[in-house]
Amino acid sequence: MSLRKTHPNKHIEAAIAFAEAAGWRFVPSEGHAFGRLLCPLNDPTCQGYRFCQFSVWSTPRVPEHEARKIRHHVNHCRHYDPGGTHE
Repeated sequence: MSLRKTHPNKHIEAAIAFAEAAGWRFVPSEGHAFGRLLCPLNDPTCQGYRFCQFSVWSTPRVPEHEARKIRHHVNHCRHYDPGGTHE
């Protein structure tokens, strides 16, 4: 059970939970960004950090697109392993 604050949108909250289940770490922030998601193996070989870390917005214009973007980042990170084991 995570002790973090839940996102007010159910689609984005589900996508954050998906990322956490894949081993990603959520770091809360203030302002327009709700927080940041960080890959468990965050290193420079992952496309220059392009997929290894990114912001989760508090109030995106289309929450479903933001949720899809979160899942896309997790699924396309070179460290993602759907089997649950990392290199």
